[in-house]
Amino acid sequence: MPDFLESYYLWIKALHIIAVTFWMAGMFYLPRLFVYHAEVKPGSEADGLFKVMERRLLRLIINPAMIATLVLGIALLFVPDLIDFKSGWLHLKLFCVLVLVAFHAYLSNSRKKFEKNLNTKSPIFYRKINEIGPVVFIVIVIMVVLKPF
Repeated sequence: MPDFLESYYLWIKALHIIAVTFWMAGMFYLPRLFVYHAEVKPGSEADGLFKVMERRLLRLIINPAMIATLVLGIALLFVPDLIDFKSGWLHLKLFCVLVLVAFHAYLSNSRKKFEKNLNTKSPIFYRKINEIGPVVFIVIVIMVVLKPF
């Protein structure tokens, strides 16, 4: 298996970067939709439109992109001689990935609450959490590119 991974390393890496890009785009946009959704009256036409947009974004883009990101990222970990598992940057990067997965789960749960008209959070709350994805993503990129420790 490692020979296969080594032979297709550049393809796996390229597909991983593409999947990460789609996942992050969705993770940046979904909380922004929640900001606007929290401002409309439940049961209104706008409420229905936001529910459709959020469901489609999560199910058609964010979920598949996260799965692809994780599968391809795990595959990259098994390419021989590519990664030193004792490196601190890798541990921080993997921790940040877990934070993003947890944030993804939180957003998914929030979407379900909107779907059932059970949201209790304000637009200000969603504006604040909208910063989580970009900040964690910046840390990941810095760790992967600079490998500072």
